[in-house]
Amino acid sequence: MVTPQRPAIGAEALTPVNGDLNNTSAARQAVQLESDPAYYDRSLAIPAEEDDPTVRELYRPFLQDEDVTKSDWISRLELSTVMKMSEADIARNGGDRLKILILYGSMRSRSYSQLTAFEAARILFRLGCDVRVYNPSGLPVKDDVQQDHHKVQELRSLSRWSDGHVWVSPEQHGNLTAVFKNQIDWIPLSTGSVRPTQGRTLAIAQVCGGSQSFNTVNSLRILGRWMRMFTIPNQSSIPMAYTQFTDVNAADGGSRLMPSGNRDRLVDCMEELIQRENGKEEQSAEGSAMTKAGTDPGIRPDSIGGRCMKRLIIVNCPN
Repeated sequence: MVTPQRPAIGAEALTPVNGDLNNTSAARQAVQLESDPAYYDRSLAIPAEEDDPTVRELYRPFLQDEDVTKSDWISRLELSTVMKMSEADIARNGGDRLKILILYGSMRSRSYSQLTAFEAARILFRLGCDVRVYNPSGLPVKDDVQQDHHKVQELRSLSRWSDGHVWVSPEQHGNLTAVFKNQIDWIPLSTGSVRPTQGRTLAIAQVCGGSQSFNTVNSLRILGRWMRMFTIPNQSSIPMAYTQFTDVNAADGGSRLMPSGNRDRLVDCMEELIQRENGKEEQSAEGSAMTKAGTDPGIRPDSIGGRCMKRLIIVNCPN
């Protein structure tokens, strides 16, 4: 029997036995982005006088009094890098803003998925997006006979209008709720040979009644992939959501997310949504230049999937 030897004491003992477990040596060098003080107090939000009054009333329930908006936690966020991207994107598209549809998965009077959706909407609105939140109340249960119902047509119209989506669902019985899935089921899987959601960017989040879970965001990610959407790698899961929001009548406007790492993660997700969508837009601009040069004759116009699906290459392959 061989007796195991004790490790040497000295310099050799200081060498990690298992090496670089996290493989940090293979990581790319991080780029340090400098914040721009000129953007600290700026907002790219659509001014009330320039907004459509009907849209503002129906689809922007997240908006609060101007005094609250100018002093809340979102107004104090350092978003200069992403704000510059949004500003450049608006200028590049002749004032056309990124169109974001937000869906949430509960109809309770104090719905934490709704409150989270509203906070996400406020972040995106400050970043210059045209944000619309769909209210699922009154949407019939999915069947094959109520396609003409006004709530169904409203949802489908908003989906066609959008460039990207944000989905927020509670977790119930270990997965997303029927209220949320019902909305997805009413969005057509295909129109002709193209899925209406194809090419759109998607950000996902969930709220939990207990400890943190990721079952719902995992299911949302599967749904997004099945609908041929680009789901961002980041995601938000808020545990014990009933402890994460201020009271209804709080001085901050009421029902606002309190400071935490969970709130920071939601901000990160909204920033990444903008970054990913702008990245696709820049690639689309390159594709437009190629089209003008006459190098890609097999390309269809951009009516297929909003501006996020500017170009679709058609390839005919033999059987």
